[in-house]
Amino acid sequence: MADFLSTMASSSLLRADDARTRYGETGLDSMVPSAPPAAPLELSTEGFDLIAEVKLASPSEGRLAPSAESAEAVAGRAALLSSAGPAGLSVLTEPDRFDGNLSHLEAATDAVSLPVMRKDFLVDPIQVTEARVRGASGVLLIARILDPSTLGEMVDLALGLDMFCLVELFDEADIDRASSVFDRQILVGVNARNLRTLRVNTERHESIVRQLPSHLPLVAESGINTAVDASRVASLGYRLALVGTALTKADEPASLARSMVIAGRAA
Repeated sequence: MADFLSTMASSSLLRADDARTRYGETGLDSMVPSAPPAAPLELSTEGFDLIAEVKLASPSEGRLAPSAESAEAVAGRAALLSSAGPAGLSVLTEPDRFDGNLSHLEAATDAVSLPVMRKDFLVDPIQVTEARVRGASGVLLIARILDPSTLGEMVDLALGLDMFCLVELFDEADIDRASSVFDRQILVGVNARNLRTLRVNTERHESIVRQLPSHLPLVAESGINTAVDASRVASLGYRLALVGTALTKADEPASLARSMVIAGRAA
């Protein structure tokens, strides 16, 4: 497979350029004061939390939800997942391979009081501001596709907008790329998926965890499909898990989400 991350980053750059053309360099900034306030990400004192994801499709699984998925349906999914008591929600906005849309982000934030994170391959600070204007309370930032300077700029911008940041790593090399922001109040995620093969290797959660900053909340990503999986990553020291595909495919997603939280806290 071609370098998936590079392809996604290039596509995202075009969308960032489009946003700049549409709004101008500072047009989105003027819209921030009228955006709904960012909801804080509050972690439970019981020791383990879930970020539940509204996910319509993925390159590895194909379509996960009906092809005519509307913003209204996304809002319904968000409300259902919210009822399970996660710390926050994640909504895909990448259109080409994940069938996401910024309208889905708005629909989810309108439907729930929980903080909602924009999950995408963000490469430009304007996309952070765009996320805040469209209602997001947090953003995913992938260290692999950002140079340290841009990553720092985007983290600082998000924090300045009262948003939370999940900085995603894939391996030890990404730790060095992201280390300059480990002094900020961020979440640090480990994605167990190999984006060249699209296969998941959950051993990555364990192999890298001792090299991560112990003072920051750690998030396990990919490969968490059951309550047992949630217990496993919690026992390794992960404070949260980000779960999308398993919840989308589940017959009773809210029940699965609750069982993951219970198992993680028991661990």
